[in-house]
Amino acid sequence: MLAEEQAALRRVATLVARGLPPEQVFAAVTEEAGRLLGVEFATLGRYESDDTMTVVVHWSRTGDFAPPVGSRLILGGTNVSTLVFRTGRAARIESYADASGPLGVAAHEDGVGSGVGTPVIVAGRLWGVMAAYSPLGRSMPADAEARLANFTELVATAIANADSRAELARLAEEQVALRRVATLVARGTPPEQVFAAVTEEAGRLLGTGLAVMSRYDSDDTVTILASWAANGEHPLVRGPWPLEEGELASRIFRTGRPVRTDDYAGVPGRIAAFIREELGIRSAVGNPIVVEGRLWGALIVHSKQTDPPFPPDAESRLAGFTELVATALANAESRGKLARLAEEQAALRRVATLVAHGVPPEEVFAAVVEEVAGLLRVEFAAMSRFESDGTMTTVATSNQIGERFPVGGRWPLEGKNVSTIVAQSGRPARMDSYADASGPLGSAVRSWGFGSSIGTPVIVEGRLWGMMASYSPLGKPLPPADTEARLANFTELVATAIANAESQAELMASRARIVAAADETRRRIERDLHDGIQQRLVSLGLELRTAQSGVPLQLDELAGALSHAADGLASVFDELREISHGIHPAILSKGGLAPALNALRRRSAVPVELDLHAERRLPEPIEVAAYYVVSEALTNAAKHSQASVVNVELDARDTVLRLTIRDDGIGGADPRQGSGLLGLRDRIEALGGTLHVTSPAGTGTTLLIEIPVEGAVQRGRRQ
Repeated sequence: MLAEEQAALRRVATLVARGLPPEQVFAAVTEEAGRLLGVEFATLGRYESDDTMTVVVHWSRTGDFAPPVGSRLILGGTNVSTLVFRTGRAARIESYADASGPLGVAAHEDGVGSGVGTPVIVAGRLWGVMAAYSPLGRSMPADAEARLANFTELVATAIANADSRAELARLAEEQVALRRVATLVARGTPPEQVFAAVTEEAGRLLGTGLAVMSRYDSDDTVTILASWAANGEHPLVRGPWPLEEGELASRIFRTGRPVRTDDYAGVPGRIAAFIREELGIRSAVGNPIVVEGRLWGALIVHSKQTDPPFPPDAESRLAGFTELVATALANAESRGKLARLAEEQAALRRVATLVAHGVPPEEVFAAVVEEVAGLLRVEFAAMSRFESDGTMTTVATSNQIGERFPVGGRWPLEGKNVSTIVAQSGRPARMDSYADASGPLGSAVRSWGFGSSIGTPVIVEGRLWGMMASYSPLGKPLPPADTEARLANFTELVATAIANAESQAELMASRARIVAAADETRRRIERDLHDGIQQRLVSLGLELRTAQSGVPLQLDELAGALSHAADGLASVFDELREISHGIHPAILSKGGLAPALNALRRRSAVPVELDLHAERRLPEPIEVAAYYVVSEALTNAAKHSQASVVNVELDARDTVLRLTIRDDGIGGADPRQGSGLLGLRDRIEALGGTLHVTSPAGTGTTLLIEIPVEGAVQRGRRQ
């Protein structure tokens, strides 16, 4: 008997060692045990979590199988299978005459007289039972329990091996699935594609009927972003869906932890009823998706009523996928932030370049609103200036909105709207809804279909100058929380442009006042010389000549002295008249620029060639500036250039006076070394013009002067 038993065990052990499927091992073990013990029936059953037993293998000496394989039998009463289930130990019933419970009654009716059962323990847990039965009138061998135990150990080993192989296969499959998703994440695949891939991989891996990924929204709702169904159908709509108490998504939202529902029958609410009744879902497991410390959404897998129950480690297996989703979202957000930062810096750089070049503020305003509208993806952006009378003037817009919001329009600052709030507080303001906006501007903005807006003040050297505002239509997402700070970067550049323009205007006005005062002083000096000192010198000269004519002939020496004094006085008069002409030549005031330049040509120590195109009188500030530039250039040429000729070209036939002065001297002139041109440059720039000096050594000196005629006229009027 021992040899026969060892041979049977060896045959079964060989099957186990070969790694045959558990079903083959179970059938061989059950048959070997039944034949070895000489019993009528032998059964291998697996205990289920609902107090039932599933028949895995049934062997009969006659070939009759009373309980079919796969049958679910209810445990209870007094019978071998129930006793082993309750105690976890071997059990024996000598007579099934007094057995009870469904299994006991059925066995007694099938002619079972006695039975023995031995537990199958796999990895420390009760997995099932191997039982052997003898017919009425025959007893079980006394050592049947011990002999059955040898076979159940082989069954446990086969099950453990199969579980290990299944676990390894499952682990390998899980790693492959995770690797596929991780590859998508590493490649920077758009989050939407990652969501779909994760949902499908998780559903397939856990063998579920339905898998869903959702995002939690700020209004206590959840929106479905991806779903996968084993049958290829996707019955769920995106939503948003309300978070109902007790439902899985709501529990994850409330706790921030993984949750499980083993039976939807007890979950209240309309959504749970839809999941249970319309989709046929029995149970579900869900894991939170946490992105950089904040709860973002959830991944939930659902098991239908026909699916096997979820494994105990389903939550931890889902965690690997939700971590990849979180990484994909964090990466996408980081890439989005970097791209947005780069785009913002490029826009700021373009505006800063305009500011640095000193372009008119109007051009800066227009550029800023266009950059802001494109950068923030808003429908409309505008810049306005606050006036002292409680109104606001529009200075630039990114979209004219027909004729309703034109540049130059004036709006009263009153009621409830972003512009009024910024004007009153001097701080950034936001309105997420214009439904209750008021005042003319608030009502107009609402009627134009805008739903939200943000305004940022423009502060120029400590004072509130105006504001920059952006508007979004109804139904569009609200601007991000950092929009005010991003707008502030542009308003700082606007403030710099305004301050620069104001400083430039003040500087030019100051220069113009200084030049005007100097010209007026020159006129007064010239007038005083002409009307005062020159007239007195003429009178003294006449008196000397009169005195000379009355001197007696015998006083020749006295007559000669008087004649010498009269000649000297005449020479002083001529020098004084020359100085007077240089201070402010009368010919310039009376005849204009062309005659005055001809007078300079005649008096120049260096030959001068004139090419003049000026058929009309120019504004006096321009004529005076051009005259003094030519005068100073001729003086410098005579003193320093060693030139043989000076060319003067004047063109005043359009809106700009162009004056070019060239000599063929030695060059090397530096206006910074006290050449007299510095003061002339200030005079020309005060008129809005420019003066450029080119004087390379050995090739002569060229002065190029350009003065806008109309601008000088306006400045002259202001002066």
